[in-house]
Amino acid sequence: LLEVAHWSTWAVCAVIKLPQLAAVVVSRSARGLSVGSLLLELTGFLVFLRYQMYYGYPLQTYLEYPIIIAQDVLLLLYILRFSGKMRLALFYTVLFWGSWYMLTLHKWIIDLAMNLCTFISAASKLVQLRCLWQTRDSGQVSALTWSMSAYTCATRIFTTVMTTNDLAVLIRFIIMLILNIWVTATILQYRKTKKTD
Repeated sequence: LLEVAHWSTWAVCAVIKLPQLAAVVVSRSARGLSVGSLLLELTGFLVFLRYQMYYGYPLQTYLEYPIIIAQDVLLLLYILRFSGKMRLALFYTVLFWGSWYMLTLHKWIIDLAMNLCTFISAASKLVQLRCLWQTRDSGQVSALTWSMSAYTCATRIFTTVMTTNDLAVLIRFIIMLILNIWVTATILQYRKTKKTD
């Protein structure tokens, strides 16, 4: 059962951002998407990946993160391109690259970053929710991508309990599961509202 959870998580994560990427590329618009939310999400993913690697956790417990990060970077580049802010790409690259190395300068830095990672990742979801609430339009935001994120959080709760049982990691996945479901429901609500108008 544990192997099924790992494999299904990797399979979903291999395509998790593709619906969102397709929506942005086809429409050539990033309407409804929050750059701030995506940057916070990337920050949370990078910290989480670095934390797992630093403590030598089994590769199968975090293998999906490099895949998700690559997809998020690609999505960010498209959003910057279609919003006319491509010049920020180099700045974000330098910022994330420098942070990657600074995280492991001292043990207390990576531990503090992991504790903040939950708040950063939660903030990314709340920023996206705020964007949806303000515009009352789900625009190009993919409900499928957000529902797949909820699924992977649910499977990672199970795999974390069965492998590392790290409380900080468990709390993070539980909070992310709740927020991913909330964002998905909000997207569907605004899509339904738009269709009835």
